[in-house]
Amino acid sequence: MAAHATSRLGALPRAVPGLAMLRSYRPSLLGKDLVAGLVLTTLLVPQGMAYAELAGLPAITGLYTTILALLGYALFGPSRVLVLGPDSSLGPMIAAVVVPLVASDGDTGTAVAYASVLALMVGAITVLAGVFKLGFIADLLSRPTQIGYMNGLALTILVSQLPKLFGFSVDADGLIGEAVAFAEAVSDGETVGAALAVGAACLVLITGLQHLWPIFPAVLAAVVLAIAAVAVFDLADRGVELVGELPSGFPPLTLPTVPIGDLGLLLAGALGISLVSLTDTISTASVFADKTGEELDGDREMIGVGAASIAAGCFQGFPVSTSGSRTAVAFQSGARTQVTGLVGAAAIITVLVAAPGLLRNLPQPALAAVVIAASLSLADIAGLRRLRRQRRSDFVLALVAFLSVALLGVLYGIAAAVGLSILNVFRRVWWPHQAILGRASGLRGYHDTAYRETTEHLPGLAIYRFDAPLLFANARTFRNQVRRLAAMEPRPVWIIVAAEPITDVDTTAADMLADLDTELDEAGTRLVFAELKDAVQAKVRTYGLAALSDDRFYATIRTAVEAYAATHAVTWVPGSSPYRLD
Repeated sequence: MAAHATSRLGALPRAVPGLAMLRSYRPSLLGKDLVAGLVLTTLLVPQGMAYAELAGLPAITGLYTTILALLGYALFGPSRVLVLGPDSSLGPMIAAVVVPLVASDGDTGTAVAYASVLALMVGAITVLAGVFKLGFIADLLSRPTQIGYMNGLALTILVSQLPKLFGFSVDADGLIGEAVAFAEAVSDGETVGAALAVGAACLVLITGLQHLWPIFPAVLAAVVLAIAAVAVFDLADRGVELVGELPSGFPPLTLPTVPIGDLGLLLAGALGISLVSLTDTISTASVFADKTGEELDGDREMIGVGAASIAAGCFQGFPVSTSGSRTAVAFQSGARTQVTGLVGAAAIITVLVAAPGLLRNLPQPALAAVVIAASLSLADIAGLRRLRRQRRSDFVLALVAFLSVALLGVLYGIAAAVGLSILNVFRRVWWPHQAILGRASGLRGYHDTAYRETTEHLPGLAIYRFDAPLLFANARTFRNQVRRLAAMEPRPVWIIVAAEPITDVDTTAADMLADLDTELDEAGTRLVFAELKDAVQAKVRTYGLAALSDDRFYATIRTAVEAYAATHAVTWVPGSSPYRLD
């Protein structure tokens, strides 16, 4: 009984890494973690409020979310330096789900309930993905689609915040609608000069300092100066909208409820948000694991970020993700453990309890500047240019992902980006690279004739390489190409398939091979395989393909070529192979 209890106690720190960290915490680290936590707080407060409004929610919910995300990840997350919280990339997605559902009444309480349910769903999906080791789903967004998606998201965020920066609001949906409404409002003279001045000044200050002095808390400087400007220049009397008094204290534990009929729409949104959150978290965690020398545990990272979203959802919060910029600030400020996040959470709680009016004079255009600065950091124009130089098909993929987000909206855009990534993989399996191999003077082995000038060949022999698993999707492609080779003049006597890249053969492809072999034999051409992996050969045998006997398989291309030359008494002759791919 005692041994069983000891086992349970030993398993607890493994399930809750934060407890293990606290049990072994060295007091000598407290100074660095304390300083890093306080520096981080200066960024967490304004960004949390700004990203909450970006999600269509009250600013205070951003602070609630930040606190619970820090606490949840500190307990369940494996990384010692990763910082979670409200995120600019998730804000538009949350708004895209929540705003249409509450559009009829516009009640903020209802919006918060929907966002909290969304957080619980995202958290549950993410935790389950970690428990069942489904980290590979983060790979559903390829790098080109990520670049396109992020650029589209950056443009969407920028356009959505321009009205607030100029001191007015617009009633429009979608990127084009918001852009047109903004342009019409500006032309109609609705711009509030004082609002634009303070917002533009904050934006220039933030972007300038981030470029010239990255470690300096540029957002804090902009916020402090904006609040000071309100007092000095009476900006409230000049039409500048302020954040106003925040609720004091901490929200109670709340289990949100929404109509059952809306759960399906929320779940669809939660799946997209989970994917983006996981992709962001895994990529950021990988970078900082390299910096700190830690080993990345993707499954535990998913559990950690899921726990953070669940914690936020229980206290009037919304879904969260990892922030690369905030993690970088914490790391550069000396963060060594999750205590940094605990210090940040405690500092925000202190603000809410002891000084809730501290930010009441913060101008809304300043928050818009914070969000726009974040959107500019999401944009990766250089990445698009690099893709255009490196691979035109990947550039087109990124461009389509960008247009999907910009024109269809964030949720449809992420669905399109995932679909494009999957289709791109399928396309490469469907139409893999194929080659005819030959011998080149001065080089050992057999080489792709499209890239090497071959100088000799064996009459009647074609060496064909197929660079993909042989599956239902590409079986027709393989068959048609082999048929075209077999029909060339002079008709090949043997077609050797350089099969080292063929890592699998499914039943559809096996049936195709059986039919193709019979067809070629009747026409006088023999199909043989070289370098097919033992595991794949064994699989082919289990399919019961009598035609593909053991004498059709050779360990290397060289042994297959030597067998052909010996069987047909031919020697190498000058000149390149007469066989070509279409």
